[in-house]
Amino acid sequence: MSIQPNITEPTCVVVIGGGYAGTLAANRLQTRGDVAVTLVNPRPSFVERIRLHQLVADTGTATVDYADMLHPNVALVVDRATEIDAANQQVRLASGSGLRYDYLIYAVGSTFAAPSVPGAAEFAYQICELEPAQRLRDRVAELHPTAPVCVVGGGLTGIETAAELAEQRPEGTVTLVCGPALGPSLSPQGRRSVASQLHRLGVEVIVGAAVREVRERSVVLADGRELPSAATIWTAGFGVPDLATRSGLSTDAMGRLLTDETLTSVDDTRIVAAGDAAAPSGQPLRMSCQAAGPLGAQAANTVLRRIAGEAPATVSLAFVGQCVSLGRKRAILQLSHTDDTPRRTYIAGRLAAVVKEQICRATVSFTAREGRKPGSYIWLRGGKRPTHAPVAVS
Repeated sequence: MSIQPNITEPTCVVVIGGGYAGTLAANRLQTRGDVAVTLVNPRPSFVERIRLHQLVADTGTATVDYADMLHPNVALVVDRATEIDAANQQVRLASGSGLRYDYLIYAVGSTFAAPSVPGAAEFAYQICELEPAQRLRDRVAELHPTAPVCVVGGGLTGIETAAELAEQRPEGTVTLVCGPALGPSLSPQGRRSVASQLHRLGVEVIVGAAVREVRERSVVLADGRELPSAATIWTAGFGVPDLATRSGLSTDAMGRLLTDETLTSVDDTRIVAAGDAAAPSGQPLRMSCQAAGPLGAQAANTVLRRIAGEAPATVSLAFVGQCVSLGRKRAILQLSHTDDTPRRTYIAGRLAAVVKEQICRATVSFTAREGRKPGSYIWLRGGKRPTHAPVAVS
């Protein structure tokens, strides 16, 4: 009589979202050989969102082949998740198929927040995702060099986009329309430095202005001024996909999945969140790749500990600062306290541009290295959680 071997089925983990958090989480899960990981993403390539302003200005690319990013044992499914059926532990896909899971990592990231300003949906371009950024790149490429361009939104995405375009275009052709402040997440000293460098690039900065209407060839401000604009770029505000809300899971007001301090859903211990779409204890961190990577690693650790029958650790992340491109030749590195509040100290100019480029490269290389050597990714821990409202920053 032959003895049949005791074969244990692998633990199936589905990761929804192949951005900074999801890709790193998928790679880190490979520290166990008995875990089958499937990454669901609507695109076949990894998108470097922190380089989308370069894509628009045609000064760089913003995609990396997943073959260079993922552990070879991670199964990539190019599809869109349409529903999470928590009761039956299944993810339904747009193609009509479904994926069963033992654990799910929710890392859908952030997306464009549709503005309520009249005309914005029809006439404004957005930049926070690949396909809209590609359409904007094509539009910018067909413009006459002296055609006016208007960027709406004074956050870091708006600053980077305006500066990148201004460096490629004649002085005075790019206008940046801000709300109450330019770079509100920066220190007063950092904001003054950014304003000075934008001025050197020939960007007209309008602070304290609200947009009343976007027209096909202009932007109308609340005070009645009409700014000519052959291409209006809307960078004011981010949102998150509504997958968790549509699936009946508990979310915050924006739609981020509500979790405890281990990044576990308050509804289901088999669902763990990471990145921009996670709201641990209802206090989300700033939307950024600086937070996404560590959160992805910690989400993977939570799943791995649950598989091992161990208690997961609480989220721990210390911020360092914000690095903002101002074209290809200059940047600003705004240092911060560990809770993400800005310090007075900053570095500006060419040195900061070199640092920013190294950070962009390291963000990809660290994630790819986790795919080659799972468990190798480390991050700065121990910082206090932010007590201020998080600002969405690319």
